[in-house]
Amino acid sequence: MTQDELKTGFFYSNGAYGRTWGVRQLAEITTDAENGELEAYFKGVAGTCRRKKGHCSLTDFARWAKYQVALVENDWKRVGGDVPPAESEVA
Repeated sequence: MTQDELKTGFFYSNGAYGRTWGVRQLAEITTDAENGELEAYFKGVAGTCRRKKGHCSLTDFARWAKYQVALVENDWKRVGGDVPPAESEVA
């Protein structure tokens, strides 16, 4: 994904299969006071990322995120087409 496609409050997946698959919610984008780089703060919500918080450069987060996802009933689905908006998108 590109950095411009990322929005706080939305959910993203790394698109991996099996044990390395994960979903993170982009919680905040800030500017590092020391180097001026954009930083992404995230919360892991499913898969290998579950129950973990972290941060990295926005560039690294964009590289990790393959696509946006939404929770549909009990399943994470790729956003696009007929996928209903996630709860954070409705608010």
